[in-house]
Amino acid sequence: MSTFFEQTQTLVKRAADVLGLSAEMLTRLNTPDRVLEFELSVRMDDGTERKFQGWRVQHNNALGPYKGGIRFHPDSNLDEVKALASLMTWKTSLMGLPFGGAKGAVAVDPRSLSPRELEEVSREYVRAIYEYIGPDKDVPAPDVGTNAHIMEWMMDEYGKMTNKPDPATFTGKPVEKGGSQGREEATGFGGYIVIKEYMAHKTLASGGEHVTAAIQGFGNVGQNIASFLYHHGLTIIAVSDSKGGLCEPEGIDIPRLLEVKEKTGIIDRNKCYALSAHETLCRDCSNASLLTIKTHILIPAALENQITQTNATDVKANVILEMANGPVTPEADAILSQKGVEIIPDILANGGGVVGSYFEWMQSGANDYWNKERVLQAIEEKMKAAFRDVANTKGTHGVSWREAAYIRALGRVAGAMK
Repeated sequence: MSTFFEQTQTLVKRAADVLGLSAEMLTRLNTPDRVLEFELSVRMDDGTERKFQGWRVQHNNALGPYKGGIRFHPDSNLDEVKALASLMTWKTSLMGLPFGGAKGAVAVDPRSLSPRELEEVSREYVRAIYEYIGPDKDVPAPDVGTNAHIMEWMMDEYGKMTNKPDPATFTGKPVEKGGSQGREEATGFGGYIVIKEYMAHKTLASGGEHVTAAIQGFGNVGQNIASFLYHHGLTIIAVSDSKGGLCEPEGIDIPRLLEVKEKTGIIDRNKCYALSAHETLCRDCSNASLLTIKTHILIPAALENQITQTNATDVKANVILEMANGPVTPEADAILSQKGVEIIPDILANGGGVVGSYFEWMQSGANDYWNKERVLQAIEEKMKAAFRDVANTKGTHGVSWREAAYIRALGRVAGAMK
């Protein structure tokens, strides 16, 4: 199987061929502007010194400052970071934002660190990259394994290193530290708007049947999109996190489940949370089995490469909404296309996060902060516009949703590079 970065390069080439771009332009579009690799040396609580591998990849800034998250995950590697940086370039372009694409990572399990050790890793990361970031250079944000508190540490360290503290250098900060209302909900809300627009043009259920959804990954993104879909009237029949999940064919009471998840940090599989009175219907649902459950909408919201050629033939969903980055491999994509399963690609589906980051960046730069309603309304407008652009491109070229999204995104970046 090809690597994650090779997969993104293949998608870029297909779109470039449709647009008639030159081989030289394709090489430029597929090659990162800068790759930073470094080792972080951290003093642990027991007095020993540990080293952690870190990266920051700045892929393309033709449209504006580099933009992309920083993840802390033990399996992170350079290939993954390069792929994710590339995806950010196409995502910011597709959303019509004045940003380029970047990504960062540290190969570490943040759950294995004490609070002091986690803070030191975060600050050490900024010491390694501070010369290359800034509100007009590269604007990092949270990603897998990082959060608003970590962004606060990083912003503070950046101010110390540069003597120029600027809240617009990082997004995803705590609201009281210059962050934005609505930023926590932004990615899930954006995905909700996209699938709502899709359902406005596509009938998924008939004869009074409820539209169902299954969600793999129940972190920030999974929880928020579950809540928005539930309150929109959809029936959530399965959810899972890293520890496993629940399947309930008659629907899960999402508000009850969210309340418990907030208190315990996990999906408590000793209870059912069924909407019906038949509490015994719930059953354990692994991440793997959730992907093949019969549902109208399947939402992978965890990590990349979850649906592969091995399990794609068993997928029973009508449409897949990619809330994770790269959850469907190219081999699986081809199988699903033959089965008639439509895929709303990651660069469209989860674009609400970077749109929210853009509005936070604007607010921080102007020192003018909005209420949540204004932020979510602005995100909704951007998501609807992006969906219309992709739908129109899909119709014009007779291609898939993914190909249409890349054609649209590449066209804007290539135009800025000429």
